[in-house]
Amino acid sequence: MPSMPPEPFRIKMVEPLKKTMRAEREKFLSQAGYNLFQVRAEDVYIDLLTDSGTSAMSNHQWAALMHGDESYAGARSFYHLKNVIDDIFGFRHFVPTHQGRAAENILAGLLVKPGDSIPNNSHFDTTGANIRAAGGNPVDLVISEAHDPELRHPFKGNMDVQKLEQFIQETDVDHIPFGMITVTNNAGGGQPVSMENIKAVAEVYRRHSIPFFIDACRYAENAYFIQQREDGYSDRSIKSIAQEMFSLADGCTMSAKKDGLVNIGGLLCTNDAVLFERIKQALILREGFPTYGGLAGRDLEALAVGLGEAIDAEYLAYRIAQTAYLGDGLRSVGVPIVEPPGGHAVYIDAGAFLPQIPLDEFPGQALAIEIYLQGGIRAVELGSVAFAYVDAHTGVTIHPPLELVRLAIPRRVYTQSHLDFVIETLKEIVARKDLLRGVRIVEQPELLRHFTAEFALI
Repeated sequence: MPSMPPEPFRIKMVEPLKKTMRAEREKFLSQAGYNLFQVRAEDVYIDLLTDSGTSAMSNHQWAALMHGDESYAGARSFYHLKNVIDDIFGFRHFVPTHQGRAAENILAGLLVKPGDSIPNNSHFDTTGANIRAAGGNPVDLVISEAHDPELRHPFKGNMDVQKLEQFIQETDVDHIPFGMITVTNNAGGGQPVSMENIKAVAEVYRRHSIPFFIDACRYAENAYFIQQREDGYSDRSIKSIAQEMFSLADGCTMSAKKDGLVNIGGLLCTNDAVLFERIKQALILREGFPTYGGLAGRDLEALAVGLGEAIDAEYLAYRIAQTAYLGDGLRSVGVPIVEPPGGHAVYIDAGAFLPQIPLDEFPGQALAIEIYLQGGIRAVELGSVAFAYVDAHTGVTIHPPLELVRLAIPRRVYTQSHLDFVIETLKEIVARKDLLRGVRIVEQPELLRHFTAEFALI
């Protein structure tokens, strides 16, 4: 078992966790339609469903809450946040939103028309869904190496620049209102994107006059990987690397619930003054006044502090080491994972782990269910439930390249012993994995079905 560095913090408050018996968990899952999203959080022992909004805030963030200015317009807290965003992100204009999907919704609602296509390395669930809801087509152009779970590539989140160029050549540019890149690449295993690749993608977008937006949910983790893995960046600060990344783009969307280290919040940034005016009007309709954007003043203050803490080198070294520790531990007990472990999560290759379960019986969902039954641990399926879709022209179901289960680690929440328990739980499942069977969908919505679909065991 690998070693893990000591936490760069000490614990000041504790929250009790409830342990349950397997028979109880069977009942909870049945009542939830075998959908982990529908299980009550109090009935979960270790919650690795998501790293979004689940961070533990620091003493400085809690203190900042008391400075929250709850004025409706022009609140002092907005300008505190603006100073931080001007420093790190550098875009000319921004609005706060209540979370990242709100920023995506506004951007897609304003720019995407039916028949449009949006290229990205890999769209995550809400990004793709907001584009589809506006009548557009999210197009994933990640490098082919990303589809080989066993390959240890330093930047498996990179976009394939040749595929991007070819896509643009084959698509009317008038039907590409903007292009994106996601850092780190969540749908592709939490894998980072190199600065070299971001520069190349930016050059292609700029040459074709396509506005370039970064999905910046985990920009700090991506900057850390660049510092550690890319030539010429080892002596650079995390902040300067982040500043360089953002200088290459025309704007960004961000769920601040990740690398903002807060429980709620998001950002939409742009350099386009005309677009910004449209964004403000859409924000007023959907979120709130442009200086609070669906957030309380105290949330703005906590975010201003959290954005600074997220680029701390010591924190990031521990954060990435914690994920690597879990990945190495799972590998050591025979669990196939996406290599190398990403920044915020370890992704189990459920398709390789459960080859006896066909894709239309959802091996990822079956494994996530078993992880909860065995140890009270909540994970999330990121495979055919989350990302499969029916081709509108052929009627054929298109499955994603990888069938994954994500174990997302909340920031500053769980200790080494918690991760050891996760590893032991998966070890017990490995011993009888051949006995596991799939699930079928009983009921599902049109979009984002993994959040609310109901399943039955086969």
